[in-house]
Amino acid sequence: MNAMSGKLVWVEHASADPGKARAFYEALFGWTCSAMEVAGSNYQVISNAGEGIGGYRPAQEGEPCNWGIYLSVADVDKSYAQALLAGAQPWMPPTDFAPVGRGATLLDPVGATVSIWRSAGEDRADADVPPGHWCWHELQASDPLKALAFYEGLFGLSHDDVPMSDGAYYVMKNGDNRRGGIMKSFSPDAASMWLPYVHVADVDACTAKAKSLGADMCVPPTDIPGIGRFSVLSDPQGASLAVFLPLGR
Repeated sequence: MNAMSGKLVWVEHASADPGKARAFYEALFGWTCSAMEVAGSNYQVISNAGEGIGGYRPAQEGEPCNWGIYLSVADVDKSYAQALLAGAQPWMPPTDFAPVGRGATLLDPVGATVSIWRSAGEDRADADVPPGHWCWHELQASDPLKALAFYEGLFGLSHDDVPMSDGAYYVMKNGDNRRGGIMKSFSPDAASMWLPYVHVADVDACTAKAKSLGADMCVPPTDIPGIGRFSVLSDPQGASLAVFLPLGR
């Protein structure tokens, strides 16, 4: 079975009201949802263009509404132990989720929550994705270099530096395949967090629709020269995500 180290393989919405989250995202992106039994519990799987891309679950006590990311590893137990030695803090120990795979959740050395995952099947091949699919994930970190060292060590990645007006943007890679970005948090007081991106056909129209459905706009539609156009939203329960249209699509 093939595990693509560091690849984004799942994104999960945790909230006090998964039904409200489902209604919002179905209206915004046209996602569908179906129930699946996982580890003896009823799990709500999000599908787009005929593929499962994520899920909804109730938030744990004290957990804020969020989109959590899952990154692929070959051996959850080994990577979990390695992460702890590298300065991560435990959140959920390695756990089986039959029949789909095994996972664990950590707080990385800059305080962002991240999950690692070993699927019972094959990881999807790297390829362009259709509108409605997750297309990027970005760590906004209090200490980008500290975060970069952790993730490169954990997943065996390299990186490219992309100059920005207020610092560097680090694009993590596994060979020629991009595995996510790391940048300095916009605010010095902001908690480090992973921000997932959804590919959309029209950033401006999607942003306006999200606002009409009760979302807040955190960053207005903005061009990234040579890359594409994006905006950042906070859904009606407070989970952050970005929408993105690559240049030339």
